Amino acid sequence: MAGPGAASPALALALLAVATAGVGAQRATVEDPDYYVQELWSREPHDQRPEPELEPFSPLLPEGPGEEERQPRSPQPRPPTRATKPKKAPKREKLYAESPPPPPGKNSNRKGRRSKSLDKTASDDHSVPAPGDVVRESCPPLGLETLKITDFQLHASTVKRYGLGAHRGRLNIQAGINENDFYDGAWCAGRNDLHQWIEVDARRLTRFTGVITQGRNSLWLSDWVTSYKVMVSNDSHTWVTVKNGSGDMIFEGNSEKEIPVLNELPVPMVARYIRINPQSWLDNGSICLRMEILGCPLPDPNNYYHRRNEMTTTDDLDFKHHNYKEMRQLMKVVNEMCPNITRIYNIGKSHQGLKLYAVEISDHPGEHEVGEPEFHYIAGAHGNEVLGRELLLLLLQFLCQEYLAQNARIVRLVEETRIHIVPSLNPDGYEKAYEGGSELGGWSLGRWTHDGIDINNNFPDLNTLLWEAEDRQNVPRKVPNHHIAIPEWFLSENATVAAETRAVIAWMEKIPFVLGGNLQGGELVVAYPYDMVRSPWKTQEHTPTPDDHVFRWLAYSYASTHRLMTHARRRVCHTEDFQKEEGTVNGASWHTVAGSLNDFSYLHTNCFELSIYVGCDKFPHESQLPEEWENNRESLIVFMEQVHRGIKGLVRDLHGKGIPNAIISVEGVNHDVRTASDGDYWRLLNPGEYVVTAKAEGFTTSTKNCMVGYDMGATRCDFALSKTNLARIREIMEKFGKQPVSLPARRPRLRGRRRRQHG
Repeated sequence: MAGPGAASPALALALLAVATAGVGAQRATVEDPDYYVQELWSREPHDQRPEPELEPFSPLLPEGPGEEERQPRSPQPRPPTRATKPKKAPKREKLYAESPPPPPGKNSNRKGRRSKSLDKTASDDHSVPAPGDVVRESCPPLGLETLKITDFQLHASTVKRYGLGAHRGRLNIQAGINENDFYDGAWCAGRNDLHQWIEVDARRLTRFTGVITQGRNSLWLSDWVTSYKVMVSNDSHTWVTVKNGSGDMIFEGNSEKEIPVLNELPVPMVARYIRINPQSWLDNGSICLRMEILGCPLPDPNNYYHRRNEMTTTDDLDFKHHNYKEMRQLMKVVNEMCPNITRIYNIGKSHQGLKLYAVEISDHPGEHEVGEPEFHYIAGAHGNEVLGRELLLLLLQFLCQEYLAQNARIVRLVEETRIHIVPSLNPDGYEKAYEGGSELGGWSLGRWTHDGIDINNNFPDLNTLLWEAEDRQNVPRKVPNHHIAIPEWFLSENATVAAETRAVIAWMEKIPFVLGGNLQGGELVVAYPYDMVRSPWKTQEHTPTPDDHVFRWLAYSYASTHRLMTHARRRVCHTEDFQKEEGTVNGASWHTVAGSLNDFSYLHTNCFELSIYVGCDKFPHESQLPEEWENNRESLIVFMEQVHRGIKGLVRDLHGKGIPNAIISVEGVNHDVRTASDGDYWRLLNPGEYVVTAKAEGFTTSTKNCMVGYDMGATRCDFALSKTNLARIREIMEKFGKQPVSLPARRPRLRGRRRRQHG
């Protein structure tokens, strides 16, 4: 019995040694710099695996207290620190075998504001600089501005109040006028000290390459961070600070609150979490910032969450940002691919002399076909709202390709509709925004024309003319309820009217558009007229048109087919929640605007115009364009198809000749439309039965009952008008060269005739 008893301590010691060795091995594995990428490496051919010493990533962060805790804190914020440049490493043929190909960047040479520390790099024990002969890859934004990063992925040390929480620390987020407790313009720390931070959880290993910061968006306060540190972590507990040689690197922040400042990390860092730790801020201000993180997520084939949420497209289109020259070239390529259905023309010139190009898509380009409705899309009235411009360029390519592929839906649309697309109404402003770049242009760079005019609000205010006439009960006796004339002062050369605005007005007066959409950015909603409040001294008030039900349907047709607009759990872009109206809003109930394109189009022409805000990010990164195309593709097509809803027809005389400028009235709707030069008309209406009247000067009035069904396709409702007796008499006398004269003018002639007869 003594044997087994003596062996028990030895066995226990042996098991303890094995267990200790296992723990040590496990710990060694955890501390292995290649621990998180070894699975990716194992999938690479052996001859393509890089040398271990050239691994450009930062290692897995060490256990124990982080760098933040080991480094003594400075009692005062320090100025930006200069870093030494790394020595160039020898050339190697394959340096990044484990890395995915970098996503295409919009501008490899961003021209926005950079910190002075950008040209400096640092090396330390935790990271290895990339070889000097290798071009540094440009990683896209993670998506704070586009809302790809959710509120649950943003955390902060403290917050001043809920409306200034970490979820508000997104690049270019707007506070609005009220700046209330729920929607303010930045993350603001609850205390002003060196222990404050805001962090982003990328939810996967990411190669972080840069940070972009802004100050607080506010009409009343000035708050921004002037310098900060950057830390990364794989578990949110142990943090490594980006180094500058042997010390922590301090990045230069903002010098005002709106212009974004980019700081690129001296060496890309691989981690899951990234944290911004402010070190100094504006005197007498608070720690407040908005930010965007640049990073390339590493592929993780075993993570179902990321595979499920990845957006791909099967359309073979040119997903990139196009400057003016590239836009013209793309239009030319589309025209050469589909010469039988496309035509390139221009509607005028910008202030700087750039042509405002349009592309017509029709089975008979260049001519108006009787009975075929005209539709248009416009984008780029604000030069920095670039997403709409690129969506229309993608739409051009898509329509051409699908028509050639004999897609029945697209063929029918092209053959039954004359489509006009103007991708860039403000090319001068776009060029400014393009030079700044997708992340560094801020909220307003390039918004206005070269001479500082907002095109979208530069049209004549016809609402006031109509409403004042209605108050005096002069409608429709003295002032019509449609086709209201433009005031003469607006047409004078001294009027503050942009060249681009005059070009659009002339274009819309020349072509009998039925429906149109102008694509804008910075929000995700469809706005319909009126855009101007009727009550004086109010900034917000629901102000419907007589066709409010039709406009609501048109807006909903786009919003309901968009992938995100009507999503019940979608986060608001800035301050407004449009879910109560299913992604639509009456423009005046949102914010009043005098002289908008929508109101002008409705009151001066037959065209029903809506503003379509296609994304929270005005100028998304190039890598986001495929996803944005998928979000909007179906909506763009469905909205065009709505031009075939309602009634259409011809107004002709008894000889079959079309009567131009005839008035089409619908009983119960205090807004009329007019026939085009060939006598054809289109009237957008929702399903139902309507009493429709056609009238023209010199003709008798004709009234019909017209039924609009639920199926797509306008109901045909023609009118034949006979001339009035007075008009017929005038026509006969003109035919024989005689003119009716008044009785007082005839009496002297009769007297003279009698004298001659008696003499």
